[in-house]
Amino acid sequence: MRAPLRLILLFLLAAAAAPLWAQQARPPAPPPPPGAQTQWPAWEQLTPQQRDVLVTQLRERWNADPKQRPRMMEHAQRWHDMTPEQREQARQGVRRYEGMNPQQREEARALFDHMRDLPPSQRKQLRDAWKSMTPQQRQDWVRTHPPQRDDDPD
Repeated sequence: MRAPLRLILLFLLAAAAAPLWAQQARPPAPPPPPGAQTQWPAWEQLTPQQRDVLVTQLRERWNADPKQRPRMMEHAQRWHDMTPEQREQARQGVRRYEGMNPQQREEARALFDHMRDLPPSQRKQLRDAWKSMTPQQRQDWVRTHPPQRDDDPD
């Protein structure tokens, strides 16, 4: 009777450990190629290694410059408070900005900094005026209204 009990216990232990062995034997999925559309799982379904990859860069940025921590926290809170539609608009803006050349980026920063404190009606006026300006007029405008800060790492 002892032998069957040992076999049953051994079988139960093996059955309980099988999922752990399967997880260890399976290599983590490689990241998709750049630009590929993929549906990533919710945070809870990510492996610890995938979570660590996501958090490591943020941890490094957080620790690299303590003076930037308030700005990072403000950005995170603002992102948290956005609706899904606002987040998508922000993503589109980032993609548009990434496609700009250095001169266009400087113009965009100058416009953004100048428009930030304007009421909506004056923002619209400036946007309409900007669209009708020649490239030379835009350069002149940027010279008289330079960006207040340079967040662009390029």
